[in-house]
Amino acid sequence: MAEAHSAVAFSFSITHEGWDVNFDREVLHLVWASGIRSWKKRLARFKNNVRNGVFPAPLQSLWAMMGIVLALRYANNTFIKYTDIILQYLPGTSYIWQIVSCFILSLIFWLILIYMVRYTFKIMLMYKGWMYESRGGNKVSLQTKLWGLGVKLLSSKSKPLLYSYQGSLPKLPLPPVNQTMKRYLKSVRPLMNDSEFESMIKLANEFEDGIAVKLQRYLWLKSWWSSNYVSDWWEEYVYLRSRTPLIVNSNFYGTDAIMLHSTSIQAARAAMIIWQCLQYRRLIERQELEPIRVQGLVPLCSWQYERIFNTTRVPGAVSDKIVHYNDSRHIVVYHAGRYFKVIIYSQNRILHPCEIEEQIQSILDNTEKPYVGEEKVAALTAADRTHWANTRTQYFFKGINRQSLDAIEKAAFVVTLDEVPYEYDPENSKKLDEFGRILMTGKGYDRWFDKSFTLCIGSNGRVGFNAEHSWADAAVMSHLWEFIIFDEAKKSGYQENGHTKGTPELEPPKPIRLQWNLEPVLEAIEKSYQVSLALVKDIDLRILAFSDYGKGFMKTAKVSPDAFIQMALQLAYYRDAGKFSLTYEASMTRLYREGRTETVRPCTLESSTWVKSMLDPNVDTNKRITLLREACATHQRGYQDAMCGKGIDRHLFCLYVVSKYLEVESPFLNKVLSEPWRLSTSQTPHGQTTQFDLRKYPNCISAGGGFGPVANDGYGVSYIIAGENLVFFHISSKKSSPHTDSSRFAVRITEALNDMKSLHDDWIRSTKQPSS
Repeated sequence: MAEAHSAVAFSFSITHEGWDVNFDREVLHLVWASGIRSWKKRLARFKNNVRNGVFPAPLQSLWAMMGIVLALRYANNTFIKYTDIILQYLPGTSYIWQIVSCFILSLIFWLILIYMVRYTFKIMLMYKGWMYESRGGNKVSLQTKLWGLGVKLLSSKSKPLLYSYQGSLPKLPLPPVNQTMKRYLKSVRPLMNDSEFESMIKLANEFEDGIAVKLQRYLWLKSWWSSNYVSDWWEEYVYLRSRTPLIVNSNFYGTDAIMLHSTSIQAARAAMIIWQCLQYRRLIERQELEPIRVQGLVPLCSWQYERIFNTTRVPGAVSDKIVHYNDSRHIVVYHAGRYFKVIIYSQNRILHPCEIEEQIQSILDNTEKPYVGEEKVAALTAADRTHWANTRTQYFFKGINRQSLDAIEKAAFVVTLDEVPYEYDPENSKKLDEFGRILMTGKGYDRWFDKSFTLCIGSNGRVGFNAEHSWADAAVMSHLWEFIIFDEAKKSGYQENGHTKGTPELEPPKPIRLQWNLEPVLEAIEKSYQVSLALVKDIDLRILAFSDYGKGFMKTAKVSPDAFIQMALQLAYYRDAGKFSLTYEASMTRLYREGRTETVRPCTLESSTWVKSMLDPNVDTNKRITLLREACATHQRGYQDAMCGKGIDRHLFCLYVVSKYLEVESPFLNKVLSEPWRLSTSQTPHGQTTQFDLRKYPNCISAGGGFGPVANDGYGVSYIIAGENLVFFHISSKKSSPHTDSSRFAVRITEALNDMKSLHDDWIRSTKQPSS
């Protein structure tokens, strides 16, 4: 193979005349450049680690401390004794060694002061009272005002790097068992009749008074010892040990800014988005990406960002593992059933968009046929994990299959150049539905589902992504996607003809066709493909663009927009199913170190009471409004509790894991952990970047993204409040279930939202005083 020969730096032979050594200067230069780049990155990491280690104090404060110690040394005779103590352990007593002793003393004082400031900052970040005072029109207390001033003063002395706050973030608190039990029993009350609820109370009491004491003791030890008592077990047992296919069941997707169509040239748009991804990766590597701070003050954990790029999920017979590489100089592109390795660095720099466009266009122009089995090989990553692990061990551990698999798994990310357009038409909703379905599943074999994310490019230049879920939560991918959309709009990197701006300054490296020997693997590939194909055919996806009103009106109703939408979903589900169901809403716990998610349970006593009032003609408007506000307030409080480590489900999950380690059966935990989430919901966050400005760039509105249903007879609903008058809902379900229908549920959501608007309007009219 030509690419194999080019990888050899030198060769030699032995003749009767002696040694004959031939060096490949170009390859040696590449090796040298790669080493230099690696060492530069190591030095940059070391420098950043030092800065993060002393944050929130700037490094320059060391020299200020040195100046103070020197001044005291020569201005105050009583201070000399402190430096003399250090001088005793130095080789000499000359003027130079006196300066050294002053430096050592100033370093000691400086480190003591630094750690006092850091721990003070950490203690201040443990305070969560601001969470409950910042919304709903409540008056902010003096305590919170003073706390906010202190946090601002401590964190404003130095510009933070991406990981600057990591050492100051508090650990996720472990709630007492009795509090979790009270919250749990209250959350399931609207889902059970009296006899069922009495049985559940009995099980809960037996658990709390019995084995829970021992389980909590072990969990307390883990919470004290580890950075986060939930995250590692959550990653391991919920994601990596799952044997179910990633497609539909785990991976999620995100869509383009559908109201903005920068170019219809596929190679140009692909090049620009690839380049922007690489710019974002560089910001992460240099830690120049600004960490997110809630209300511009309270930092969120940035731990998950490290694994956005150069990361893959490797299958195992029992448990998968996440493998992250420190660096990658290439991406892998899939087009028309073929895989290409594309080098994205040359002459010690990232290629320009116009240079990447040449590479992408050469792939599109390539007319070679796929190797046998190559077109559908990624179906192995979509289906059963144990089957993929066994196949990988048997057929991908040596030879050209190993080399090609390495190229994919070690790539920064994977790009798929689809041969179909991604379309959006406000007059034809089915086109947007198909847009989402293509991104969610593709054909079942044209996304590398193991990679941290696959960038998908439609033939008309629209884009999206499919992301693996175990390495991070959707908010991290949303941050990347938001950066890309706004950066692209701001820089306007396209010519009038649709191609990228600029002229190539060098001839970019040619894409390298990956080689395969897949004839022995055809049966395994086909088996996986049939599994993924069944899931593709069974998914029912509907994307609802609700434009009657949005965040603007919800705020006038004086309730949280998220709570407003959750109540609409409760009303819609009750009308659709004729009953209430256990409802999942994802909330983040990134106010704590290595925090991921917690569950909010939107189906509450208050929400169910309000839903029933909407179906009872005897309940008047004022009562319904009062019940709605009570339900929204309860939901908002539950959301705040979840963010502050006072959730229900992660605590119970960890107690369950401990019980399995101890081989102790708990009827209560078994029942709780087996309850199906028939309505699984999540809000797609936006506004995470400082450049987010819809007033300046009104067309940079993403339709958000979605995921598959958690239960076979349930719905998966993701939504994004895209503007003052626009909300997108991504509604998924299984066609095989007779109880669900995504289109029907979309209608129910629309009806619920319109009924809530009418309810508010009727209330306004009824309370409006007649003019005199």
